[in-house]
Amino acid sequence: VQLVESGGGLVQPGGSLRLSCAVSVSLVSIATMGWYRQAPGKRRELVASITNSGATTYADSVKGRFTISKDNAKNTGYLQMNSMKCEDTAVYYCWAARDWTTYWGQGTQVTVSS
Repeated sequence: VQLVESGGGLVQPGGSLRLSCAVSVSLVSIATMGWYRQAPGKRRELVASITNSGATTYADSVKGRFTISKDNAKNTGYLQMNSMKCEDTAVYYCWAARDWTTYWGQGTQVTVSS
């Protein structure tokens, strides 16, 4: 299983970005997928996840600002990030769980700065 992220970049505070995660297998076979992030000097933290049935979870720090979704027809997951803050700056990693194995993307840099 391969995951390829895209959509990172530089955005001003209050702005928006949408991350995409293209998966090499059918999302129907993926039990759960989501996004982690890791800021410099900090531990990797779970940002959001979505199950095969569409149930979602979010870190408290992003609730109401970020939205996770997926398109089974395109085998792609998304993270819509709105009202972004400087503290959202991090490398964002897509992950997916399938058959008791976790797979990771290579990460995409998101920088929020004026």
